[in-house]
Amino acid sequence: MCEHEHDQTHHHHHEKSPLLKIILSIIIFTAVMIIQPSEPVKFIVFLAAYLIAGGDIVLKALKNIFKGKVFDENFLMSIATIGAFGIKEYPEAVMVMILYQLGEYFQDKAVEKSRASISALMDIRPDYANIEQGEEIVKVSPEKIKIGDVILVKTGEKIPLDGIIIDGKASIDTSALTGESIPREVKCGDKAISGCINTNGILRIKVEKEFGDSTVSKILELVEHAGNKKAKTENFITRFAKIYTPLVVLGALLLAMIPPLLTGTSFWIWFERALTFLVISCPCALVISVPLGFFAGIGGASKAGVLIKGSCYLEALSKPYAIAFDKTGTLTKGSFEVQNVCAREGVTNDEVLTNAAICETYSSHPIALSIKKATGKKLADDTTLNIVEISGKGIKANYHNSVILTGNHKLMEQFSIDCEIVDEPGTVVYVAKNEKYLGYIIIADQVKEDSANAISKLKRLNIKTVMLTGDNNTSAIAINNQLGLDKIYSELLPSDKVDKVEELLKEKPEGKTIIFVGDGINDAPVLTRSDVGIAMGALGSDAAIEAADVVIMDDKPSKIPTAIEIARKTLVIVKQNIIFAIGIKVIFLILGAIGLMTMWGAVFADVGVTFIAVLNSLRALNIKNKTL
Repeated sequence: MCEHEHDQTHHHHHEKSPLLKIILSIIIFTAVMIIQPSEPVKFIVFLAAYLIAGGDIVLKALKNIFKGKVFDENFLMSIATIGAFGIKEYPEAVMVMILYQLGEYFQDKAVEKSRASISALMDIRPDYANIEQGEEIVKVSPEKIKIGDVILVKTGEKIPLDGIIIDGKASIDTSALTGESIPREVKCGDKAISGCINTNGILRIKVEKEFGDSTVSKILELVEHAGNKKAKTENFITRFAKIYTPLVVLGALLLAMIPPLLTGTSFWIWFERALTFLVISCPCALVISVPLGFFAGIGGASKAGVLIKGSCYLEALSKPYAIAFDKTGTLTKGSFEVQNVCAREGVTNDEVLTNAAICETYSSHPIALSIKKATGKKLADDTTLNIVEISGKGIKANYHNSVILTGNHKLMEQFSIDCEIVDEPGTVVYVAKNEKYLGYIIIADQVKEDSANAISKLKRLNIKTVMLTGDNNTSAIAINNQLGLDKIYSELLPSDKVDKVEELLKEKPEGKTIIFVGDGINDAPVLTRSDVGIAMGALGSDAAIEAADVVIMDDKPSKIPTAIEIARKTLVIVKQNIIFAIGIKVIFLILGAIGLMTMWGAVFADVGVTFIAVLNSLRALNIKNKTL
């Protein structure tokens, strides 16, 4: 989808503020206009004001000519104003430069606002990490911390590296990563994500990733390189500017030479019109506001906790035909919970759970953890418990002279335990004790709280929704009964998911895109194959985040329609700028060519249109999402 050219078409960045020289030029200009000295003095003073206001522009134009970059706005402004001096229009030449520099100043301030907004948002780079050396706490560079080291994070400090909390509990501010203002409570055993701020308490964290692989590093890298992948609209503007500028210079030359020959009118009249024509023709509004619009849109999405890796993906995100979702960890939490316990007659639910938990005492499997969590108590000790794992079937445990079996139906068959076959959504765990069937436990993944809301919003946006999952059909149908997607495919291998996305790519109308949303390492191939791959970032695997084009930082599916709305509105703003800039330019060029536009008006046309377009682009930083 994206063209990966990295050339930059245009820069309007000034190393020093031109405000001081603008003020000085205005003072000199005003003094001359009031005093009205003799012609030689007027020329010298106006020339001084001109050089103060626009000397750097003329110098840039000369440097660019030697670099082979002739047709830029510096060249156009220089040739037009030097020509104005040539026909003794000194005030116009000076005021052109003053107004141009004033427009540039306000324009740079607008660009700085956009960059400052994103820089403040991404101010998550940690300055140091605390490690304990004896009884002292020492601050060291995060780059020096190794996997397995234990770091200390105090109140008010940023978490510098990803890891597991091994001691303490705290409330952490995740707003820089997720856009969510509500703090999250964390405790021993929870994951700690770098870039978050500890708002109270003290945490000891065992580091799981070196700084270069940490969440904060990956995010900063994404933001720094987001401008490298240009949208088709941006590439159109680049090509347009390269063709447009030489054409208008040629047009100005023809305007200066042909009408005097054909009509016999004064050459100087048409020469002045040609100079005005050049000033009007400067394509600043297009080449500045369009990239800035995309940049601001990426910044606006970042504020909402959505990281977009480039403007080409922002553009593709604005026109989806269908969105295909992985199930586990994307639409569901990826954490299993006991849904139901069904004991046979004469047995209590607590007995079923307790005996299952005994078998799972030493297991860290998600299903085992969910059973142990449901019992809420310690059940066995090393001296009386002997566990044997039966591959692919379950666990046999000898505990206090009793034999307990916990597993699937095949385990029951192996030990000739008579029980019913249960066909319910989720994972069925059968439990038996001393050759007697006790009952079964239903364990299932939980649908995320906002998944149904996200699907509903996408349908309102007329986007087709599809679920691709490796789970069995019964579980897939049960999840879809809660969500209402348009289509589901179950029992898929990673390669099958790629095939389904390929089918959607063939089915989509021209100009539309296919989006895939996933979080697991097995989703990397299909994330890459889709037009836009979205990874659920906070809990997603590194491979998925690396392969994706968009990262949802807080794992909320509802951020997907938010991102689409931001992308669509950004494209509307960019198109507004293109239509406005070209439309006004055409009108003013015609007026300049027929003599109805002065040099002063030409500057207002150039600087004014640019400034309005830039301000319009900045609206993308604060887009409100109507689908929320």
